[in-house]
Amino acid sequence: MPRNKRLGERARKLRHELTEPEMRLWRHLSNKQLGGYKFRHQTRFDPYVADFFCPQKALIIEVDGETHTPEVDACRDALLAARGFTTIRFTNDEVMTNMDGVLIAILDTLEKLPDRWDRSCSGPDYRPLPNPSPEGEGL
Repeated sequence: MPRNKRLGERARKLRHELTEPEMRLWRHLSNKQLGGYKFRHQTRFDPYVADFFCPQKALIIEVDGETHTPEVDACRDALLAARGFTTIRFTNDEVMTNMDGVLIAILDTLEKLPDRWDRSCSGPDYRPLPNPSPEGEGL
């Protein structure tokens, strides 16, 4: 099975099997509840799947459980940064015990990052930056 197809299937599976910390955070991020920003969950960034993604700000939010290792996460974050994405990480414990602090940190980061496109533009020539492709092309 091609790698990208497997990654897509994995992302779909993860969307339906959120961990408890991910579900709790998603309740605050979905439907533009945090500062009016749109988020997606379990978004593909070949060869990875990000927990949460704000396309307007190119911000990736990861909720890390016990299986994460700092060295692997640092390599992943560096690859995504080279593609123009910012990653912030929270532990499961932070999400479960300090949701207000997590939300404040996310909103603070969002407000500091530039938009990926100029929202004041309009008309037939206006084109926002494309979403990241599953194949990693154009990133």
